[in-house]
Amino acid sequence: MSKILIENAVVYDGSGCEPYKASILIENDRIMEVDRACSIHDADQRIDARGMAVSPGFIDIHRHCDVKPFNNGSFGDVMLAQGITTTVVGNCGISMTPVSMDEDLARETYNFDEPVLGPAYPSIRTYHDYMASLEKMDLPLNMAAMIGTGNVKIAVKGFSDKPFSDEEMEEAKALIADALALGAPGISAGIMYLPECYSSMDEFARLLEPLGKAGGVLTTHIRGEGDSMVESVKEVIGIASKVGCALEISHFKSCGMKNWRKDIHAAIALIEEARKKGQDVTCDFYPYEGGSTALTTMLPPVFVNGNLGDALKRLGTQEGVDDFREKASVEYPDWDNFCITLGWDRILISGVVKEENRKFLGMDMVSAAKKYGYEDAFALAAYLMHGEDGKTAIINMSMCQDDIDAVAKLPYSIIISDSIYAETDTPHPRLYGAFPKVIREYVMERGLYTMQEAVRKMTALPAWRMGIKDRGMIRPGYYADINIFNPAVFRDNATFQDPAKVATGLSFCLINGEVVFKDGKVLSRSAGRVVRREN
Repeated sequence: MSKILIENAVVYDGSGCEPYKASILIENDRIMEVDRACSIHDADQRIDARGMAVSPGFIDIHRHCDVKPFNNGSFGDVMLAQGITTTVVGNCGISMTPVSMDEDLARETYNFDEPVLGPAYPSIRTYHDYMASLEKMDLPLNMAAMIGTGNVKIAVKGFSDKPFSDEEMEEAKALIADALALGAPGISAGIMYLPECYSSMDEFARLLEPLGKAGGVLTTHIRGEGDSMVESVKEVIGIASKVGCALEISHFKSCGMKNWRKDIHAAIALIEEARKKGQDVTCDFYPYEGGSTALTTMLPPVFVNGNLGDALKRLGTQEGVDDFREKASVEYPDWDNFCITLGWDRILISGVVKEENRKFLGMDMVSAAKKYGYEDAFALAAYLMHGEDGKTAIINMSMCQDDIDAVAKLPYSIIISDSIYAETDTPHPRLYGAFPKVIREYVMERGLYTMQEAVRKMTALPAWRMGIKDRGMIRPGYYADINIFNPAVFRDNATFQDPAKVATGLSFCLINGEVVFKDGKVLSRSAGRVVRREN
């Protein structure tokens, strides 16, 4: 039996209550005692936390590292440096599984997912096999996994714009029910994305019936985060109400300059109204003014017309480029056209797969098109999507800080990173710094939060939301996932201009009772575990 004693700790226990001084005794993987009298003396290892804050390990419930354990053994290093000890994958309707057994459709799925998840690991096609494979691996942190309704729909009927037949619906529902039975903490939807954007509110409600029966949460990328954001929030509240499940609105934000400082408050009012009526609705956000996704999100659904592969091929012709330009130059009531509401000059190229396209990295679409001789940004976007099979990743500078702060101040909002894993040297800085950024900027510099409020939004609140048992608080009986840091020196270093900078200043990180990170060095990449929701 191994005993670790953390002495002289100023404990932010995750509850949101005032901090207190205590000693924390850990035996094996659990917290055994939290002693405010600091009278514990017996231990195999002592950690002096004098002058430090001690908190539960941070829980990132929205990250896209689904595939990374299979193709990058050190993928967790940037998370450990931030104090992230548990993450939830399978977000935005995009998950590693399920994937069709049809090889052509599987390849199309992998290409579609790659700007978000990174390169595929094609030997695993089912949720059962995914979880079983994770449990056989050394994991650097704890991982829970949802499945996405986008992957479910593609596995059953490809990128079709047609509704599910009755037979297809039953097949899709069975995939969801199986994942829930195997411990998925929830189901994610990506209603903005192909092919989910073709599904109606009623179709989603039918598809998610197993979620209502089994329990768990629906996390969702809403249909539109720009001009249609308020209606999109109303839609997902309605879906969750019909299903009878909890709702987590993913990366809740208002995009498009004309919508800033206005629409977010109307959407918050809808959430507040639903909560007053007893509906379980929460949201999350990341602390940056730019988002990140795939370039294919700039394709109007009417251009894709239910066949993404054909659409990408047509972008290689002048006729296809002209059609794309025409269809992307008008507004749609049921689809946010960022070509108009943001403009191509606010779209940055952040990830490419071909060496000859690396010259575009970090540039906005307008500047890149002008510098390299393309007719306009539409022509460059078409070239990239066609030539890279839709795998290009982008950053869209779509939000304002006032709106982010409005969401951040909500007592039920959760801090996430929404990190994507396209293979690139110019990722979104949230991959490297989201959690310490909150401590540095939102707590220490701007005073938007007290430290205990920030810690709660990164620990106990996300653990509760995803049904993660015995994690997210410093209490006897809980798993010993613990961070020790000086708030004055723990900081993010990644910026949009220089994004691949690891966070610094974390003194210790423990996962399941093992010291995995100390003073900038990773000591272990094998302390993590697979986390399943208990049914």
